[in-house]
Amino acid sequence: MSTSSDQSNSDAQDSVPKAVVSRLSLYLRELQHLIRDGRDTTSSTQLGSMLGLTDAQVRKDLAYFGQFGYPGVGYRCAELVSEIKKILGTDQRWHVLLVGVGNLGRALLGYKGFGQQGFRIVAAFDTDRSKSGKEFEGVRVYHLDDLARVVAEQNIRLAMMAVPSEAAQPVVDRLVSAGIQGIMNFVPVTISVPDGVRKVGVDLAIELEQLSYAVVKSGEKV
Repeated sequence: MSTSSDQSNSDAQDSVPKAVVSRLSLYLRELQHLIRDGRDTTSSTQLGSMLGLTDAQVRKDLAYFGQFGYPGVGYRCAELVSEIKKILGTDQRWHVLLVGVGNLGRALLGYKGFGQQGFRIVAAFDTDRSKSGKEFEGVRVYHLDDLARVVAEQNIRLAMMAVPSEAAQPVVDRLVSAGIQGIMNFVPVTISVPDGVRKVGVDLAIELEQLSYAVVKSGEKV
């Protein structure tokens, strides 16, 4: 049973703008780069300049989650990395599954950045039985009929989906039924999920459209 304190913490978390959470991931990457370069500390000014943000924006974003700086020192990089990982939930290892082992799916299986940030793809699924039992990038492929069993056996809570558009919602329904709590959707269609299940859409064509818009507008100002 949740306490009033638990509820207040949950409400505070829900009130954080999505843009702030997105920037947390950017701060995390830059801090990790600084650590690799041998830096122990940084400041809001330095962190902001790396990302084209003001120091005030950096401080405001971090203030949603607490106070992390030290007077005369700034931020201790390793400590702030640890705190941001706790906020994002990546201070633990996440088991992830992938549905759809086509060209995009195989590219996702080969992406090393997931593992570097605490995410491990432990199983892939496809309806093509000729792929069942095979491994791609060290990940075993199962038939989609085995979804619920594998999710339970491997304690999987997150899923990525790269399937044909017409299969998207039926696959989502099966993921939800199997107990998946978060879905990253690489299919360029809108999906519906019940309360309690989170979704993130990644449409590469939309990202290119936004980029082309920015380039066109930039050209108009010249």
